[in-house]
Amino acid sequence: MELLLSNLAHGFGVALSIQNLLFALLGALIGTAIGVLPGIGPVATISLLLPITFGLPATTAIIMLAGIFYGAQYGGSTTAILLNLPGEVSSVVTTLEGYKMARNGRAGAALATAALGSFFAGTVATVLVAASGPMLTQVALSFGPADYFSLMLLGLIIACVLAQGSIVKAIGMVVFGVALGLVGTDVQTGQQRFTFGIPELSDGIGFVPIAMGMFGIAEIVLNLERPESRSVMSTKVGQLWLTKEEFRRATPAVLRGTIVGSFLGILPGGGASLAAFGSYMMERKMSKGRHLFGTGAIEGVAGPEAANNAAAQTSFIPLLTLGIPSNAVMALMVGALIIQGIQPGPRMVEAQPDLFWGLIASMWIGNVMLLVINLPMIGMWVKLLQVPYRFLYPSILVFCCIGVYSLNNNVFDVYMTVAFTVFGYMCNKLKLEPAPLLIGFVLGPMMEEHLRRAMLLSRGDWMVFLQRPISATMLGIGVVALVLMALPNIRAGKEKAMAE
Repeated sequence: MELLLSNLAHGFGVALSIQNLLFALLGALIGTAIGVLPGIGPVATISLLLPITFGLPATTAIIMLAGIFYGAQYGGSTTAILLNLPGEVSSVVTTLEGYKMARNGRAGAALATAALGSFFAGTVATVLVAASGPMLTQVALSFGPADYFSLMLLGLIIACVLAQGSIVKAIGMVVFGVALGLVGTDVQTGQQRFTFGIPELSDGIGFVPIAMGMFGIAEIVLNLERPESRSVMSTKVGQLWLTKEEFRRATPAVLRGTIVGSFLGILPGGGASLAAFGSYMMERKMSKGRHLFGTGAIEGVAGPEAANNAAAQTSFIPLLTLGIPSNAVMALMVGALIIQGIQPGPRMVEAQPDLFWGLIASMWIGNVMLLVINLPMIGMWVKLLQVPYRFLYPSILVFCCIGVYSLNNNVFDVYMTVAFTVFGYMCNKLKLEPAPLLIGFVLGPMMEEHLRRAMLLSRGDWMVFLQRPISATMLGIGVVALVLMALPNIRAGKEKAMAE
C-alpha cells in the first residue's frame, strides 16, 4: 500500500507539471468537442493528431491522447440528451432515456447525472488501473515467448468474435492487417518482403498513414455524404441538480454501471460501447424504476454513462501491462508509443515510470477538468453544433496532409494516406470493420517476433505452445471462442438444410 501511494505521488508530480496540465486540458477540451460533434469520434481524431505527438515528450503526448478518448465519452452525452443526437457510439444508449428526460423538463438533471456518474466511474477506474497495473505486470514478467504469442493470438480471436457484422469479414481484416504489418525488411535475414520493388516500403508501412487514412480522412469523406440535420433544442436546460428521489435511484445504477464498465473495458474487443449497452440492459432488468424505462428513467442515463467512462479508462490496463490493445483507440495508443520509441508491455512500469504513473494520475485530473468543463459550459458546446461541417473539413484535410508529410518529409507518405483513405471508404461501403485490421497491423510484427523466439528456444518444436500452461490456457480459450462464434452459423445451416 505504501509503495502504491508513493508511486501515485510520483505520478501526480509528473501530471501536475505545467506542460502536462496544459495538454491534459487540451485533450479534455478536444475530446469533449469531438464527442459533441456527431460523426467524428475519438478514433478519427486521435489518428489525425498522431503527427503532432511526434514533437512532444512521450508522457505529454499520451496524456493528451488519453484525455481525448475519455473526454469524448463525456461530450457525447450532451448532444444525446439535448438533441437526441449521439456524438459518440457509446452515447447511443443515453439518447433512449436522456432525451425523454430533456423533453420532460429534466435536461439539467440528466446532464448532471451523466457528468457526476462519469466522474465517479472514472475515479474508480483510475484506482483500479493504479492497483492492478503493477500486479498484472509482475504476472506478465513470467510470460515466455510462446505465452506472449498465444496471448496476442487470443486478442485477435476475441477482436474478431466481438466485431460487428460478419465474422468472416472480421477475420479477413485481421489477417490483412497482420500481412500489412509484415511489409518491409526482415530483421533476421535482411531480406525485403512484400515491398514489390518500391524502395519507400523497405522500412515497412507507416502506422500514421494507415490510421489517418482509414479512420480520419475516410470518416470525413463519409460525413460529407450525410445530409446535415442538426436542430438545437429551444427549451432551457433547467436546474443542474437532482431531486432526492432521482439521486436515490441514480446511485445504485452508477455503482452497477461502474462495475460492468470496469470489467468489459479490460476485455480485448470490448470497450465503452459494449459497456454502455450492457449496463442499459442490466438496468432494465434490475433497477427499481424499470417500469419507467421508455418515459425518461434516470437509471437509463446514470448506468450507461458510468459504464462507458469506466470502460474507457480500464481499457488502458491490458495496454500498459501486456502491450495488448483492447480496441481501435488502444491500437492507436500503441502506435503513438512506438512513434516515440517506446515498446508497451510488462517492462514499461520499470522502464517508463514517469509515463506509467503520470498517465494514471492524469486520468483523475482529467476527470476533474471534464466535470468543470461540461456542466458550466453546456451552452457553448450546443452552440458548437451550429458550425456547418462544410466549413470544418477543408482546414482539417490541409492540416492532415501537412502532418503526414512532416513525419519523414516524404510525399510518398501522403500518397499512402490517400490510398488508405480510398481503402477505408471502400471498407465502409462493403461493411468491413477497419478496427480489426488496425489491431492486426499492430500485433502482427510482435506476434512474429515472439513466434520466432519460441521456435528458436524450443528448437523448432511446435508442442511448446501446448506444453506451457499459460500458452495452452490462452489457446484453449481461443478455441472455445471460435466454437461459440461458429455455433450460430452451424445451427442456421442445419435449419436451412432441414427446411429444404
